[in-house]
Amino acid sequence: MFSIFRLVGLRGFVFVAALLCSSGALSAGQAAAQRPTAAEMSKKETVSAAFLRGIEYQEYEVRSAAEAMPEEKYSYRPAEGKFKNEKPEVGPAEVRTFAEQVKHVACSNFAFAAEFDGQKPPEACDKGGPSRAKSKKELLIYLRDSFAAIRKSLSALDAKNMFDPIEGPYAGPNTRLGLATVVVWHAADHYGQMLLYLRENGIVPPASRAAPPPVQDKY
Repeated sequence: MFSIFRLVGLRGFVFVAALLCSSGALSAGQAAAQRPTAAEMSKKETVSAAFLRGIEYQEYEVRSAAEAMPEEKYSYRPAEGKFKNEKPEVGPAEVRTFAEQVKHVACSNFAFAAEFDGQKPPEACDKGGPSRAKSKKELLIYLRDSFAAIRKSLSALDAKNMFDPIEGPYAGPNTRLGLATVVVWHAADHYGQMLLYLRENGIVPPASRAAPPPVQDKY
């Protein structure tokens, strides 16, 4: 039977180990060996812990893909010019460039975090949002910080507040639990697009490699 945690253990578990590995504190193999069993996990499972596992895996996939794409390829857009006359209700007419994919995920993470926290989210994330981040370095920092923000918001989710109402233009009307599912789904959805951009440019996504490299903490 397919196990998402097995997949995380073999490939995506390196997100948690990545920062430790980058400092030389722990190897990826040692980190994988130390992951808890299902029985151990169930003894101290919480609502927030379950969602944090999911978003940490997606964070590794998205951030490692963003790191792997060369800066000169950040302007890559599949099917260039083929959909410019479309008029979608949300999002751009044309398929996003790789840079636009990164920026959209980052803006959306900040938007979801704001909705969790009862704050006003950034506007027009479907069109790029208000951030002026443009270079690869700027976008990687924006993306890194956005995942830190959404992890902080998810960590406050618990059995007492998970059905509290959420209002907002991005995932509302919803509940906190419903918004949490959108957060994980949204990152996974866009990673599914980003990996194709990498493949089309001859790059194996880091999460698909035999030895996934750690993500960077500083850029």
